[in-house]
Amino acid sequence: MDKSYIKFKRLGISLSPIGIEQSEECVPYFCTPKGASIIGWAGTDGIHYCRIRGFGNMIFAVNPMNATNDYVHPIAEDFETLLRLILACGDAAGVEQAWLLDKEQFDAYLKQNVPTSIQNSVITEISSRFELSELPEAWQYLHDLQQNFDHSKIKYTEDYYDPEMNPNAVSTPYEWKVYYDGSFWGHQGRARAGTEIPVDRHFDWSGHHWIIPSVYSCSKGIVVDFCMRVDAEEIRAFMKKWNLSRENDSCENYTHDQQIKIELDNPLNLNIQPKLELNGRKMQNFSGCSVSYNPCLPNEMINESEAKLAVDHYGLDATYGWVISRNAFPWSTRGRPEINSLFLTMKQQPELIPGSHFKVHAPGDSFVFSHPVSMQEYILTVQDLEQQALPENSFDTDHWIYPTHFTFMSYTLSPETTEKIIISDCNEGDKPIENVQTEDPITPAASSNVSCIGIIGGADGPTAIAFGGNKQGNLRTACSALHFEPVQSDIEWQISFHEKRFDNFTISLI
Repeated sequence: MDKSYIKFKRLGISLSPIGIEQSEECVPYFCTPKGASIIGWAGTDGIHYCRIRGFGNMIFAVNPMNATNDYVHPIAEDFETLLRLILACGDAAGVEQAWLLDKEQFDAYLKQNVPTSIQNSVITEISSRFELSELPEAWQYLHDLQQNFDHSKIKYTEDYYDPEMNPNAVSTPYEWKVYYDGSFWGHQGRARAGTEIPVDRHFDWSGHHWIIPSVYSCSKGIVVDFCMRVDAEEIRAFMKKWNLSRENDSCENYTHDQQIKIELDNPLNLNIQPKLELNGRKMQNFSGCSVSYNPCLPNEMINESEAKLAVDHYGLDATYGWVISRNAFPWSTRGRPEINSLFLTMKQQPELIPGSHFKVHAPGDSFVFSHPVSMQEYILTVQDLEQQALPENSFDTDHWIYPTHFTFMSYTLSPETTEKIIISDCNEGDKPIENVQTEDPITPAASSNVSCIGIIGGADGPTAIAFGGNKQGNLRTACSALHFEPVQSDIEWQISFHEKRFDNFTISLI
């Protein structure tokens, strides 16, 4: 997510005086693009501002009062640029209406709409808190951005094509196209869509039935759509087990442990590493994305999803759930070769499996645990356990004060193993504190929890970890999350494993 927007939300600055009101009820209009995330409202004529999935951090203005094909316009490449435009124009209305005006009309508009004292106070606060200056040549920036933007890439919901919702609606049939530099939500560049080659291959792997309906020959490589079928009852049981619903599907409602277990339980989740062999030459996976079709969701959510378009295009049984994964593979030769043979190998990415929690108090303490899959028993023996602190200059900023204290543990495992075993702190650690005595720029990462990531070992998630052997034989190390003061109580650690559950599977596509 746009770091400037995250900072704006955290600071709680009100943009209402300059024409962007925050609202708890972000009810979209018929012309709100599909995948839009609304960030504010003008408070009149239904005008609102949003980001659109698939367009990065770009900000768009949506005006239902405009003529057909002119409802949506890009206004800034990111949130910070939007703020600089507002500094230049005095409010958001000038930014939103710039597409209607030439340079002279735009300058005249700004002279006639001088910011009020209240607006000036907001402008001053934005300039001060974000350390921003107004964007020079605002009209030229907006003109260039909008002139070079391909509006045909924006997708709309069914309401846009519904005459009852949109009196100017023009019904156009959906055209299925697959691009090498694309996804289910759009594509980049000017390359042509790939040529669809039906293969209709069915196979069973990883406990699921799979269908490869087509591959697509593109200028840069091959694109393959993988369709994994999931029984609807399996999905319902999963949703019931974790009390998942339309209103309760946020990660914020679950602990870190629960999130890992939910991901493992989710029948619509399987990370694959597919490989292709074209005419005897191996092709590596370049990019991938996926969508999920869930028949257990309300119809209005299903019908508006990109997954539903794929299910319909390929004629998949809509009573099942489906995961449709799209992967692109670059040609391993110069130019586009003739396809004589094409083999696919399905490979599963290792999954993170949570294990036992434990506490140790001093060197010599031990803990017995078992691998959750192989049931192999291990003994963890602590060799060293001490409080340590990072150097004061470990973080390159004066605007934030970061915690530096952590607990260092070295340990051995018996029997020694090559298994990828991770030891991590169950505590999230302390968040950094803003140093109000300095005027240095804000570090974007300051709002997140802090660990020893990038300094000791690094890992995803809120805790600090390190693992693996070193020059001292089978000695392994782990580090706790960071705190402002040394932790006096024993650290609660968690053991996790990376496990691959399914063997590779190879099938001929062509």
